[in-house]
Amino acid sequence: MQMTRQLLAAALAFLLLTLAACRKESETRGVLETVATLARLAEQKDIEAFLAAIDDDYSDFEGRDKAGLRVLLGGYFAGRTGIVVHRLGARVDFPEPARAALQTDVALSSGAAEALRRLVKISPDLYRLEVELIRAPDRWLVRYAEWRAVGVTEVLPESLGPLKVLLPNLISE
Repeated sequence: MQMTRQLLAAALAFLLLTLAACRKESETRGVLETVATLARLAEQKDIEAFLAAIDDDYSDFEGRDKAGLRVLLGGYFAGRTGIVVHRLGARVDFPEPARAALQTDVALSSGAAEALRRLVKISPDLYRLEVELIRAPDRWLVRYAEWRAVGVTEVLPESLGPLKVLLPNLISE
């Protein structure tokens, strides 16, 4: 009888841990899908759809709110053609159940620079993004963001594989 209770308790603990891991995996997938959608919308220069994924209480490291982000995006998009966003590696943590902290590297290029990069393997602009997202009832929304330029030697370890695919002649083992 004692052995049966212990086995039942162990099975229940295993089930709870498995369910928690599945939920975290599902939430991580949701965060990464949000970021992939934002990258695609940036490539399409769709400011309105992009801003739909931004929380009304958004702020960034330079004090911009959602309206300021609209102005920033408008200026960036107006000055570039053929924007290409390559999301490299990413780390997602959940400091609270309805809040996610994302750290990711992206490679940005546009227009002629993108075409030239493909021909001669010039490095695109690399950025580290730190993003806080909050869980809305049906999706994740960006609440806070900061970014900075990084060099090839500064990317996250998770970014090296995708970067080697993107720039095989520039990144060596």
